[in-house]
Amino acid sequence: MREFGYQRADDVPGAVALLAADPDARFLGGGTNLVDLMKSGVERPARLVDVRELPLGGIEPTPDGGLRVGATVTNSDLAAHPEVRRRYPALTQAVLAGASGQLRNMATVGGNLLQRTRCGYFTDVSKPCNKRAPGSGCPAVTGEHHNHAILGASDHCVAVHPSDMGVALAAFDAVVTYETPEGPGESPLAGFYLPVGDTPHRETALPPGALITGVTLPPAPVAARSRYRKVRERASYAFAIGSVAAALDVEDGVVRDARLALGAVASRPWRARAAEDVLIGGPADAAAYAAAADAELAAARPLPDNGYKVTLMRNLVVAVLTELTEEAAR
Repeated sequence: MREFGYQRADDVPGAVALLAADPDARFLGGGTNLVDLMKSGVERPARLVDVRELPLGGIEPTPDGGLRVGATVTNSDLAAHPEVRRRYPALTQAVLAGASGQLRNMATVGGNLLQRTRCGYFTDVSKPCNKRAPGSGCPAVTGEHHNHAILGASDHCVAVHPSDMGVALAAFDAVVTYETPEGPGESPLAGFYLPVGDTPHRETALPPGALITGVTLPPAPVAARSRYRKVRERASYAFAIGSVAAALDVEDGVVRDARLALGAVASRPWRARAAEDVLIGGPADAAAYAAAADAELAAARPLPDNGYKVTLMRNLVVAVLTELTEEAAR
């Protein structure tokens, strides 16, 4: 790791000003992803601006019945918060599935949203990678890609986003708030992550130098009956090969409302809106759930070695929705 400067920010405007004064600086939260990338040479910041002590560590209700989560809230505190567990249980489950307790104690909400892909070509600086070195190519297309994207990819990048938390946030229409030198801004999570296209190195819609200040979860009564299910290649903590965040409201055998997001299938948490359109107003049974999954996965374009994900995700969607239906009937 090469030498770098370090400075602790005293307040949000000061943190933003420090980064504006040094384009090669990076914000440091828990550092659970950034420091690893610095060790491997992927990230080479000249200065780290420590934002952990900023007053962004609270979780509080919003006037309309949602929740506001500060950017420096640790993953452990987010998962354990009683209102998160009560109103958005899938979010708690997603965070708990994401990493060990030691990492959750360090990792922050803002940093989780900005973590970068674990594609082996991205993290190996001896290999070409369009995300790390634009224009160098994407060797994963013809190389090792068994855990890569089946939705929304391009010839320029087939990596997947690694966040578990982000999948649950996508299902519940979370909004990311941030601060820039020009003032505050916000971005719905649906537009926060940019499509891959031919610019995979441009990952988010954050303005340059912006500091994430929090995430707002709008009120969603359906979210109180929700679940997150993650499939991984080993029982210990590992990145997903597929995951589902789902919420379901069923009355008299008919789906009144549904939320569905998929993880480890695209470069961003994937909101399954085509599936939701099939679900809402339809019967609450396995056949309808399979039809909804098929509607979403019709756009899948698997590579030679990751076609298994289409079947995996179909089965996972049906299983999670079925479990939610059976739970509601008890």
